[in-house]
Amino acid sequence: MRNLDKYKGVIPAFYACYDEEGNISPERVRALTEFHIKKGVKGVYVNGSSGECIYQSVEDRKLILENVMDVAKGKLTVIAHVACNSTRDSVELARHAESLGVDAIAAIPPIYFRLPEYSIAAYWNAMSDVAPNTDFIIYNIPQLAGVDLTMGLFEEMRKNPRVIGVKNSSMPVQDIQMFKAAAGEDYIIFNGPDEQFMGGRVIGAEGGIGGTYGVMPELFLKLNDLVIANQMEEARELQYAINEIIYKMCSCHGNMYGVIKEILRMNENLDLGSVREPLAALVPEDMPIVKEAAQMVRDAISKYCA
Repeated sequence: MRNLDKYKGVIPAFYACYDEEGNISPERVRALTEFHIKKGVKGVYVNGSSGECIYQSVEDRKLILENVMDVAKGKLTVIAHVACNSTRDSVELARHAESLGVDAIAAIPPIYFRLPEYSIAAYWNAMSDVAPNTDFIIYNIPQLAGVDLTMGLFEEMRKNPRVIGVKNSSMPVQDIQMFKAAAGEDYIIFNGPDEQFMGGRVIGAEGGIGGTYGVMPELFLKLNDLVIANQMEEARELQYAINEIIYKMCSCHGNMYGVIKEILRMNENLDLGSVREPLAALVPEDMPIVKEAAQMVRDAISKYCA
């Protein structure tokens, strides 16, 4: 049986870090990596949805991962999302990620064209083949990718010995149970939707990877501890408080990741820049909502993590 302990726990999705001109900022990437180490999370998930990967070049994503690894190696589990919409670019990123010594690579299915499952499997296996010493994680997010991870496709991918599990961001928490029941203890299933972290963990996810963990890591670390301790009333109360913060962050004109970056600037003195178009930047009318959300984060940390 494989040792999957390094993946169990709270793994924030890493945010894109830009300078004032909207270019990747190595300094800010390194600062965000140090922030995660200081907060005590299990690891980071780099260049995924929260990292705005779909709007970045191959070279952008290499630069981000290089700077994360310079700081994180040995201190954080690093999962690098390497999927692009072409196999060629995805393979290049997978090879690069292994050369840096990441713990795992991950990938969504190719988007736009509706490909048969054998093409999706070939796409994922091509990345894994050029990273033969690196674990592979399937990223299931059908509401955005337009493709479901079926049980048949999951069975086919488990023929690849480097496949260790699924980052499951589909909305039905039942999917976690289905994948876990099919795969057994030699695979790990990550909860994806942050609003159901508790539900996902209770039904079988051993860890979580999420886009809002990084703006309030203390709350998700505490929630994970409460689930482990079987303190379910307290866990449910905290999950509800987290969800209210998420709903507030989603209520702005600007994209949620722009909101998150501004909250980190307010609460942690951490400047990560804005978001990359076509994601919408914050507008002045957003600022009262952002300030309210930032206060909600501070109040929840004081209440639940003191």
